[in-house]
Amino acid sequence: MSLMNEIHYESRRQKLLSSVEEGVIILTSASPQTRSNDTEYPYRQNSNFYYMCGFKEDNALLVLVKSKEFSKSILFVEPYNEEHALWNGSRLGVEKALASYNVDEVYDIHTYSLLIKEILRDHIALYIDLFDDSLWILQAKKCAKELHETRGVKRHIRTIYDVTHLIRTLRLIKSHEEILEIKKAIELTAKAHHKAMQISKAGMHEYELQAHMSYVFQSNGAQAESYEAIVAGGNNANTLHYINNRDVLRDGDLVLIDAACEWELYASDITRTFPVNGKFSEAQREVYEKVLDVQLRVIEAMKPGVKRDWLQHYSEELLCQVLIDLGILSGDCKILMESKAHKKYAPHGIGHWMGLDVHDPCPYVDDEGESLSFVSGMVMTIEPGIYIRADDETVDEKYRGIGIRIEDDILITEMGYENLSTAIVKSVAEIEAMCRSYVL
Repeated sequence: MSLMNEIHYESRRQKLLSSVEEGVIILTSASPQTRSNDTEYPYRQNSNFYYMCGFKEDNALLVLVKSKEFSKSILFVEPYNEEHALWNGSRLGVEKALASYNVDEVYDIHTYSLLIKEILRDHIALYIDLFDDSLWILQAKKCAKELHETRGVKRHIRTIYDVTHLIRTLRLIKSHEEILEIKKAIELTAKAHHKAMQISKAGMHEYELQAHMSYVFQSNGAQAESYEAIVAGGNNANTLHYINNRDVLRDGDLVLIDAACEWELYASDITRTFPVNGKFSEAQREVYEKVLDVQLRVIEAMKPGVKRDWLQHYSEELLCQVLIDLGILSGDCKILMESKAHKKYAPHGIGHWMGLDVHDPCPYVDDEGESLSFVSGMVMTIEPGIYIRADDETVDEKYRGIGIRIEDDILITEMGYENLSTAIVKSVAEIEAMCRSYVL
């Protein structure tokens, strides 16, 4: 059960309304997505819509109205339907939604087209997701146009704004309850990663580790994984978005697992890299410990006031120096970075926002285009990696085929940071001990 209650959603709506002078805000639920023919993917609510009201059903709308005299919230939902309840499960319906959600009014979604013109009347601003092409938004635009062209209507929609930036800015700072939801997701993800380390052995398939992790997630109540799991043995780790997960795990190889679950729609995002047979080779240990050192140093630098752009540059400096120390690159670090030579082996960013989406689409820059400074309550992943393809003959043979990424979820606090995933083992000694700890 979610730790969020109606007080949290009401507070968010008030914050959103306080960021606009007046107007009408329309947020739509996610649409069901077809998997094949007449089958659908499991439903997952639109994050912005959910953030503002907590309603999980499809075919729903949230409308917020603000004028100089008043503000109100309106929820449009599917009515209860016995046939739908028989085939697909019971919906809450209008009456129960009004009783369960702290909104001013709840209506049958099928009345929206009749009511939206009156809702828009006498307002000069409409706030929507500009890239939402649903029928609900098209209907609102049509009604706005009709009011604009109607004689005697003195006040009508004159400007349409993008509401997503306003909501995503609010989502940057996580509440105490949101952090607890993320911690719960990480708690289950920790169990899953430790399970994978314990059972891993040569001859298994990548998908077997994935299946065991999925079992841990679902048997502990997580309804979904945060993203498609990456279980990449050996050289597969050097394909950053490898999700095939069909190969056999080989003795002497590493396996990189980037997998995590959601809890009440809040994501976790964790990567660990460990030896298939439970023992790092000398070369694997050398690269691994250098990547881990980079991660620890980057995390240690996180605190309020630090800019994400600076953190990215700092991480690239550290990784470039690692590549020089390993003999993979040669020359002056600054010159190598200017030519982006290090990007061949460390191509991705140091991290991303995380929350209701595993890649939270919150802004990274302010209205002037300047990188945002960290503020207490932000959550960012930190995930340095080095990837050396097996066919790269410019690199010492002992390093070829090694791909390593280490990822944790970091909360910015008033005094610095908190590593939310510190319970998931990641030192060489801890990983090797975890790999030895499996008991039937």
